[in-house]
Amino acid sequence: MDNHSAAASTAPFASAASPGTLPLPVLATPGLPGTLPALAQETLLAALGGDAPIAPGDVAERALFDELYLLAPVGCFLLGPDGSIERANLVGADLLDIDRAQPGRARLRSFVAARFLPDFDLFLAAARRSTAPVHCALQLQRGRGDRGLPVTLHGCLVQGALRVTVEPAEGRLPALEKSEERFRRIVQTAREGIWEFDDAAHTTFVNPRMAEMLGYDIDEMPGLSLVSFMDGEGRALLERNVARGQQGMPGRREFKLVRKDGAALWVHLAVNPLHDEDGAYLGALALVSDITEQRTAHRESADLAWQQANFDVLTGLPNRNLFQERLRHEMKKAQRGRAFLALLFIDLDRFKQVNDRYGHQQGDALLVQVAQRLGACMRATDTLARIGGDEFVAILPELGHVGDAERVARDVIAVLQRPFELAGGNQGHISGSVGIALYPSDAADAEELLRNADQAMYAAKNGGRNRFTYFTEDMQAAAQGRLQLADELRRAAAEHEFTLHYQPIVHLQTGAIERAEALLRWHHPQRGVLNPADFIAGAESTGLLLEIGDRAFRQAADQVLAWQAALGRPFQVSINVSSAQLRDESHGWLRYVESLHLPPKSLVADVPEDLLAEPAAHVLERLRRLHSLGVQVALDDFGTGHSALAQLQQFDIDYLKIDSSFVAGLEAAGAAGADGSDLAMCEAIIVLAHKLGLEVVAEGVETPAQLALLRQAGCDYAQGYVFARPVPADQLLALAREGGEGTLLGAGRTLLSAGPAATPPVPG
Repeated sequence: MDNHSAAASTAPFASAASPGTLPLPVLATPGLPGTLPALAQETLLAALGGDAPIAPGDVAERALFDELYLLAPVGCFLLGPDGSIERANLVGADLLDIDRAQPGRARLRSFVAARFLPDFDLFLAAARRSTAPVHCALQLQRGRGDRGLPVTLHGCLVQGALRVTVEPAEGRLPALEKSEERFRRIVQTAREGIWEFDDAAHTTFVNPRMAEMLGYDIDEMPGLSLVSFMDGEGRALLERNVARGQQGMPGRREFKLVRKDGAALWVHLAVNPLHDEDGAYLGALALVSDITEQRTAHRESADLAWQQANFDVLTGLPNRNLFQERLRHEMKKAQRGRAFLALLFIDLDRFKQVNDRYGHQQGDALLVQVAQRLGACMRATDTLARIGGDEFVAILPELGHVGDAERVARDVIAVLQRPFELAGGNQGHISGSVGIALYPSDAADAEELLRNADQAMYAAKNGGRNRFTYFTEDMQAAAQGRLQLADELRRAAAEHEFTLHYQPIVHLQTGAIERAEALLRWHHPQRGVLNPADFIAGAESTGLLLEIGDRAFRQAADQVLAWQAALGRPFQVSINVSSAQLRDESHGWLRYVESLHLPPKSLVADVPEDLLAEPAAHVLERLRRLHSLGVQVALDDFGTGHSALAQLQQFDIDYLKIDSSFVAGLEAAGAAGADGSDLAMCEAIIVLAHKLGLEVVAEGVETPAQLALLRQAGCDYAQGYVFARPVPADQLLALAREGGEGTLLGAGRTLLSAGPAATPPVPG
């Protein structure tokens, strides 16, 4: 038998039972019948955290300092590189009167009497170089006026940390008596609980703090078994720790106990085995710290972190992270059960207009209502999530047939059509576009299913919005085309493949070409010249629209300056400006225009009618900036939006541009049986504009009949194929010279450029 273990009186320095230790009785606690395997008490001790002493080379020396030295009857310290006290046991903290919880604030050298400082410094230097104990006799003082305490220091390097033991230098018997007296005082007043067990894991001793923690009187606890203080959860933790120890895995030292009143007590246990001088196991001594508050706070923090990581803060719905987890789970269930599920991708139509008009706070309130309405359309087994600003998805598992998904989609569209009540008596009007993808028929994995539902949603938007669409293979091909277009757009922007063509705008009373509209064209290396309708949506989705618009505006500004010099008279160019361009000044197109010092009214910014739906102060600020630079403003595609008369006066608009859809119906207005609504609309717009002091430009005029009706109605300007297609800058200059004296209004005369065919003007 190995007899190197210390006696019970120096138990904190004792090692775990040696291989020769006799087996101990199996736990047999009434409260835990058959739940624990037959274990030696050393195994139970290991499960509670009473690991064997640290072998040389074990990096856990620091972590287990308390378990090895905390209850030693002499002062034990671990010192840092600067001599600060990183760890102290109970006797050491009492000896120096320091806070054991924060010992690093003190340096051992500061407690050495001044005349012994040179000796201490030599001792410290030698101990740092030695793995065998180095000794030094000196005197410690707690402070000025303290008579000092003669001690012997024993120090050596253990796994990179300097361990110092402080032993009083007086005779061993008086020292032992004082040490035992100090130890009793420390045990009785310690902030930690001290709990002693016998070899059957029954309580043999507790200090007042331990009894207080468990809610017992101190004389009630002797004889009670350790596991009698554990409920099912605590015992399960103990069993798992036993299993981890048997597998050679590191165990945990946090356990759940039950107080006398039934409340949970979470504790940290640092356990040391007790052996007699022959090495026989006597029991264990545990240092117990109450960590209930810290654990509760940690659990609440963890719960909050999980909530924030998995749920949308605004609506309370699952976010993208939790949605993806649930989608994968439901797809696995569907695969096992040979069932199918549907994924609905829901995007809100016109939400941006509500957000811009009423502000983000009102927009958020609308999103909360949207979440509530959508939730009412779902079953208890469905998952509704918010994965973007105005994007929602719904997982519909275990469907009987496809019609079930269609019913939900119809319900979603119906509830989103109803007005949303906002603060201040306002109402928000939106709708929803829904894409439906089915598993397993439409996709093999979660990412593909979401992507296909997204594509189906975009098909619903392109089909007119406020509807649902199923995913098809054609959509997949279209999506691949969009990806290719995005790559080509980035290359085109880098290689300056975008240019401007110009369509003349003719004064209908004089026939003179006094102005032109700049229209964007893409000179594609394989597909030829492309109109905005072929690429604007792709440019917007890739974030390139602002960059392209900035270059186009600069090019138009340079061109009008060149034309004015060549013609020797005023000339004006209008160019489309998006709401995003007006909001974003980072590209500096306005500053560039300012630097050119153009004559007033050289440029006209064609702005969308939806701009007027944004908050008035923002719109006014942007339009004032344009006017301050001499840039006029035209309201493009007038009649297709929701602008009011008061807004036309308030925002200081210079021109109204009649949308080509109204002009297209003019020719049929004179036919028999025609209702003449388009002509009436054009006449009303012209009269309205003139009453407000505005001029009118008709877009998309293609025939002499349309032109005649517009002249008769008093329209000021017109543009369209009846005069010319959009042409490069040099051809427009020739047209301007030819049409400068009003030669373009000959009956039925049409000037067509030799350039490529083009569709009617498209914003961009």
